[in-house]
Amino acid sequence: MTSSGRIEETFARLKRDERTAFIAFLTVGYPDVESTLRLVPALIDGGADIIELGIPFSDPLAEGPTIQAASQHALEQGVTTTTCLDVIRRLRASGVRAPLIPMGYYNPTLAFGLEEFARDLAEAGGDGMIAVDLPPEESGPLHEAFTRHGLRMIYLLAPTSTDERIAAVAERASGFVYCVSVTGVTGARDELSPELTSFVQRVRKRVSLPIAVGFGISQPKHFQAVARIADAAVIGSAIIDEIAKSAPSEREARLKHYAEVVTGRRGAAA
Repeated sequence: MTSSGRIEETFARLKRDERTAFIAFLTVGYPDVESTLRLVPALIDGGADIIELGIPFSDPLAEGPTIQAASQHALEQGVTTTTCLDVIRRLRASGVRAPLIPMGYYNPTLAFGLEEFARDLAEAGGDGMIAVDLPPEESGPLHEAFTRHGLRMIYLLAPTSTDERIAAVAERASGFVYCVSVTGVTGARDELSPELTSFVQRVRKRVSLPIAVGFGISQPKHFQAVARIADAAVIGSAIIDEIAKSAPSEREARLKHYAEVVTGRRGAAA
């Protein structure tokens, strides 16, 4: 089975509803695999439209301390790329219909085998991948494997990206384009960059796909600010923080509540 266009259908529906997509990130296996299987539906119930599933990696250069720690914890739990594919398969079997997109680094994918990874990801019910450290000029083999299996290839752009790099991404990308809000690593921040609007506008001139903004988004005011300029807001570190400070019995309810608050479905004091 190949991707059924879930990403495109989701963005089309949200555009009709005049809503900004909430893309929620979880590290697979943090705090454990069974929790991941419960927390994904909780986030969706709270308002998440798309789920990114982080593949743990020993050297996650783009991640701040929060996701680095979650990734290391998952590795210590024995989580592998195969585990992540199995989580996607089990989520689909449990009835999850939202797009499921692994986010990871190129080396584990290369070690798995590009054709094998694309085939197994499609069969599991995944929709594509965000390969954090794979520039478009070097993505040909994975892009070709994904195309054969109906998967979307999602690229990152940073405020430092040249017009040439943006054009290269526009030529190859599918699903959506991920704009990094800051030059640096992931992590919750109090304020978004004042240059974010001009950066997104620069990308919008060259990219026809939906634009998602991530890195540093954690609060309702951030979500609202992104909604004015982009099609989706990505939140990761703040969700991991919520898990870390929750008792096991409270995690699902807490993440659902967080999703409701950050998207404006529920007031912060509710």
